[in-house]
Amino acid sequence: MAHRHHILARRCWIFDLDGTLTLPVHDFAAIRAELGMAESDPDIIQFLASLPAVEAAEKHARLIEIEYELAARTAAAPGAGRLLDRLLRRGSQVGILTRNTREIALHTLDQIGLKQYFRPDAVLGRDEAAPKPHPAGIAKLLDAWGSAPDEAVMVGDYLFDLQVGRAAGTATIHVDRSGAFRWPELADLAVANLEELAQGLTDAVPVPAS
Repeated sequence: MAHRHHILARRCWIFDLDGTLTLPVHDFAAIRAELGMAESDPDIIQFLASLPAVEAAEKHARLIEIEYELAARTAAAPGAGRLLDRLLRRGSQVGILTRNTREIALHTLDQIGLKQYFRPDAVLGRDEAAPKPHPAGIAKLLDAWGSAPDEAVMVGDYLFDLQVGRAAGTATIHVDRSGAFRWPELADLAVANLEELAQGLTDAVPVPAS
């Protein structure tokens, strides 16, 4: 219990966007097929980086179209607004680290009614920092906030989110609506939804800035 309290009391919170602050709508198998990827190909961003320039530009443009289409179909995850309200009321720093572009992330936040919680410069996409699981994005946010990894939490629904938190030295919170929690060795806390996380903040006192 003390361990949970200590994590929830941290003052810097970095969120994944799709499937964490939003309801999940991404069908990654369909996206990979649309982009002409083979099962043996690496992740989407690495795949695009491996292509000749002209082909990469064409497929990247199609990826952006797909991402806008998905943004139009999603909604805020239950509890997201309540959680962000509580964090901001207690003076926490909040940011987003996504493998989308910043422009799509800001568009998605506007679509789901959460844009007001985040400064645009605290929303980092794949062009602002090396994509997750590389820890550069977390380091960039913490530097801007004058904070250290032991004051921060990375919250996400997928492996890359937990890996990036571990690589950066932050605490990690896995949000998994299925309850499967597939990577327990990478998660300091595991919750089924953001409502559960928001409720947990009630008794957690923020850690003072160092």
